[in-house]
Amino acid sequence: MNKTLKLTIAAVATCFSALAIAADGATSMRGIDVAAPDPVAETKAYVGKRPGTQAPVARTFSTQPPVIPHAVDNFDEINLEGNQCMDCHSAANFKKKNAPKAGDSHFINRDGQKLPEASSARYNCTQCHVPQVDAPPLVANDFKGDAPVKKAAVDSKKPAKKN
Repeated sequence: MNKTLKLTIAAVATCFSALAIAADGATSMRGIDVAAPDPVAETKAYVGKRPGTQAPVARTFSTQPPVIPHAVDNFDEINLEGNQCMDCHSAANFKKKNAPKAGDSHFINRDGQKLPEASSARYNCTQCHVPQVDAPPLVANDFKGDAPVKKAAVDSKKPAKKN
């Protein structure tokens, strides 16, 4: 057979197999038709309803920004005129409100100078800190996060001292 005929037969076979797969009704990992619009996600309840009613959520790795353990849906939008997070978490108010203070890094500008108020680079709290909701995991996960390292295991990896 000549090459053109072989290529034509291969192209036709590819088209038929693609049609057969499409007619099969491919589904996504969520179990819905891939051509269907995404369903609206249900609203999840926050773990803590009011600030101060929920214990802080443990971090899963050392540099993770803490998650917000209370609802924020009734807070005003963070803008240049105001940031309700700082009503409780600022250096001036955190003791009175019995709230965690925003990290010291939030009060340093790009030049390393200490500031009396949060740096504009760190002012949008919900850019890094997110509210914790009561939701089941989307996939199975047995991740444990940062576990304390046993001293014996660390000591056994150190090189022996030379006399």
